[in-house]
Amino acid sequence: MDIPLSTIAVVGLGTMGTGIAEVLARAGREVIGIDISDAAARHAVTALEASTARAVERERITEEERRNILARFRTFSDLQAAAEADLVIEVVPESYEAKQQVIRALDTIVRPETIIATGTNALSVTRLAADSARPERVLGLHFFNPAPAMKLVEVVSSVLTAPHAVEAVTVLARDLGKEPVAVGDRPGFVADGLLFGYLNQAAAMYEAKYASREDIDAAMKLGCGLPMGPLALLDLIGIDTARTVLDAMYAESHDRLHAPAPILKQLSEAGLTGRKSGRGFYTYEAPDSAAVVRDALTPLEAAQAAGGRPVASVGVAGSGTMASGIAEVFAKAGYDVVLAARGQEKAETAKSRIAKSLSRSVDKGRMTSEAREETLARITPAGSLDAFAEVDLALEAVAEDLEIKQQLFATLDKICKPGAVLATTTSSLPVVACARATSRPQDVIGMHFFNPAPAMKLVEIVRTVLTSDEVHATVREVTTRIRKHPVDCGDRAGFIVNALLFPYLNNAIKMVEEHYASLDDIDAAMKLGGGYPMGPFELLDVVGLDVSLAIEKVLHREFRDPGLAPAPLLEHLVAAGCLGRKTGRGFREYARR
Repeated sequence: MDIPLSTIAVVGLGTMGTGIAEVLARAGREVIGIDISDAAARHAVTALEASTARAVERERITEEERRNILARFRTFSDLQAAAEADLVIEVVPESYEAKQQVIRALDTIVRPETIIATGTNALSVTRLAADSARPERVLGLHFFNPAPAMKLVEVVSSVLTAPHAVEAVTVLARDLGKEPVAVGDRPGFVADGLLFGYLNQAAAMYEAKYASREDIDAAMKLGCGLPMGPLALLDLIGIDTARTVLDAMYAESHDRLHAPAPILKQLSEAGLTGRKSGRGFYTYEAPDSAAVVRDALTPLEAAQAAGGRPVASVGVAGSGTMASGIAEVFAKAGYDVVLAARGQEKAETAKSRIAKSLSRSVDKGRMTSEAREETLARITPAGSLDAFAEVDLALEAVAEDLEIKQQLFATLDKICKPGAVLATTTSSLPVVACARATSRPQDVIGMHFFNPAPAMKLVEIVRTVLTSDEVHATVREVTTRIRKHPVDCGDRAGFIVNALLFPYLNNAIKMVEEHYASLDDIDAAMKLGGGYPMGPFELLDVVGLDVSLAIEKVLHREFRDPGLAPAPLLEHLVAAGCLGRKTGRGFREYARR
């Protein structure tokens, strides 16, 4: 019996087309590669020869299997070669004119039952299908780069697509070892629809000189567990490609978050399109190289090395998980720590939590029993902030309420010695409002740790317009000494991570509200297509829907952008008490413990 869709033509043998051809040939399909460029066709063959040779060396396939794979891949320069295909996948340049020209030509070449798939990630599948003589057989089949490695395939239906065509390519995707996700026709579909809005905001953040490219990328990798930072990812995708996708998204949504940041246009028109040109946000060793080289914007290693105040003792205010975690981090790094709570009993309980955490580290072989005892001995629990009188750095991790924090800073101002650095761990409140509650705003700075503090490497260093250079240098030096990665940013809502993360999460909720895709499909798309460690709805339920709503409200209030308004579905769930894992129900239901 013949394999369904056994002969497949791939039109356009660039990076994506070549990758798709390899996936198909390895899965036993007869592959007809078509490109008007003989050089592109030769390159595709060479690439397949090289990748299969590596697979033989690594004993993933035999030499005979390699020969069979290569024999199944034939290249042509004429579209007429697609006549015998059961499925044609076009991956020509991302323009309506180019794609419509291919689809019109295929109408006169292929059999009536042959399925035509467009590989677009930005253009309307409906518009492309409507231009075909048989629109019911045209659909979207969106692979992700690199196609051999990435598991996600978005199967895109228009209102014109026949169900049997969708079923056939869905079965094919599974046969290829991919995870097909069914989506409707709108620019960016699911994965790119969420991803490119986030990338656009990161570009705008960099363009505004809010943070350096290195700090933006490090913040998202270390703060969210992403495999690449957004600016490095834009360079990999191609800045011109990203601009095309965003233009298409904005044309449909009119959402300002999708309006391409001007820097994308400037770089594109200057030919600085990323890795493929050798320069984009970063500079590369050569075109198509992944090796970043130093340029005029690369920070000097010793830029922040001098000018700080000595810090030997640290006060941590608070008794919750974050306060305990921060106290543990400082004590492990050799600092004497005063852990102050509202009452001695709460402080002792917080220290007990640290003791259990350290015991788990001993059990896992990460530290010795002696080191555990030494670390605990450096922590002094106290029932009052009066114990902070001699600390060099006082850091608060109390409730995320501005009035409470301002009262605390007013108290620290009276208690702490002159020259002590006063820091807040706020994730969403204005640091300058805390600073103004003191008589020494130049000594106040933000140190935003991420939860759990012992495990998470990132600390956002938030300086206000009043923070002194000396205090900034002190906190950067201390952050490095506690083995964390400091990133600098200014005092505005969300800082780096939350300002980029929560609009993305909000847009995912809007997709569900609009019945565009399911929770499961969106989560799968972002994990498989974007490399995210968790899907957006998994993450929302972990963070807490109430916490997420509060941050989104702060972002909306600060930036006044309608696109940042919290999704009504999120507000409804919070009002209903469905706050995520902590209540047993959020976007999903969880077993009670």
